[in-house]
Amino acid sequence: MPVLFIGVFMAALDTAVIGPAIPALRAAFDIDNREVGLVMSVFILFSLCSTALMANLSDRYGRRPVYLASVACFALGSLLIAASPTFWMLILSRAIQGIGAGGITPTASAVVGDTFPPAERGRALGLIGATYGMAFVLGPPLAALILVVLNWRWIFLINLPIAGLVLVLGARVLPRLRAHAALPSFDYTGICLTFALLAALVLGITRIGDEFSGLLLWPWCLAGAALLLAILIAVERGAEQPMIPISLFANRRLAITYALALGAGFGMGSVIFVSSIATSAYAILPNHVGFVLLPLVLGSMFGSMGAGRLLNRLGARSLLLAGFALLTLGYAALSITSFGLWGFLATSIPVGLGLGIVVGGALREIAIEEAPQRLRGSAQGLINICNAIGTLLSAAAISAIADFVGRGIFGFTIAYRVVAVLMLLTLLLSLALRRDRATPVRSRG
Repeated sequence: MPVLFIGVFMAALDTAVIGPAIPALRAAFDIDNREVGLVMSVFILFSLCSTALMANLSDRYGRRPVYLASVACFALGSLLIAASPTFWMLILSRAIQGIGAGGITPTASAVVGDTFPPAERGRALGLIGATYGMAFVLGPPLAALILVVLNWRWIFLINLPIAGLVLVLGARVLPRLRAHAALPSFDYTGICLTFALLAALVLGITRIGDEFSGLLLWPWCLAGAALLLAILIAVERGAEQPMIPISLFANRRLAITYALALGAGFGMGSVIFVSSIATSAYAILPNHVGFVLLPLVLGSMFGSMGAGRLLNRLGARSLLLAGFALLTLGYAALSITSFGLWGFLATSIPVGLGLGIVVGGALREIAIEEAPQRLRGSAQGLINICNAIGTLLSAAAISAIADFVGRGIFGFTIAYRVVAVLMLLTLLLSLALRRDRATPVRSRG
């Protein structure tokens, strides 16, 4: 468990520290805001594509080698970023880092499904989910300290000793499990189509409103993504071991789970602009925003750990209903600025708790229960992909609504009311999950 925990924490920590590093990167390479956006877009794109690939490879060759290879690739990308002499070398290195990051969390979750008994899985998945809350608590102050004492390159070099520890311990303790003795042919067509589909989708979502020589490109990207999706479904139905197992969507409970993962990602991505409410409505200084978001972040961490402990007692459906209800309540309350700063702090807590519950172990537990063992890696990978797409959609939707309605706090209040309505619809969708029997908790007496 420490090997899985540390590896996921490393990947999550990099997401948390990149924000404070952006001003330093802009100054170091003399780049504008559009080029800075590539630092995140490239990482997201390659981690998304890697998720499908690494999950498939873990189903073919076992979790241990794929997990260790993902950690090693992440470390290599971190080293190359720190050594980058130019901005474009940094972007290439971020792509390598993204490839490694995409394989860490879904493979770790599949290891939990393979090796932990049902009575212990919820707690293990909850701990993995809680690492994101811990990373977002520790990441920004750690990055700020490194920038004061050293420079931005050390923000990425810090990953190397962590990765080294994971590789040494992982080589000793991770189980050597293989899914099959005989391996079907590799789905090269599927991985190419998946990469093209996700590239078109990421570009379409992240570049909404952008023009090139007077031409709007993002509608064409989204239309291309829809066409590629239709082709991918047709191709993957006939593949011997598909990169994206379409058969998983034939399972009604899994199909609902992936839709809920999309909604959970939307709720998670909506946190990005909560700081804008704090600065616009309550005159919080930008360098103090991290402090007013602590209740939300701590709520997320405790929500993940608590959900992991309650998963076996209450079942995934009950926890998801509670999580999306908290998100609905929290985002609706955040859109009401008359509560004042203390009201903002109080209403951010249910948002954090709800996020901790819905991105914790409940969705992953359903995927473990419903997917065949030989497809557990792919089933976990699809949750990551849906989460990431939901996060991208939320960032695009909130910014578009806020700009359309009117810049400033009024635009954000309207945007977050829309988010609350979407969380309510996701809550109603959770009701479609069948009631699951809680797993008896094994006595430790």
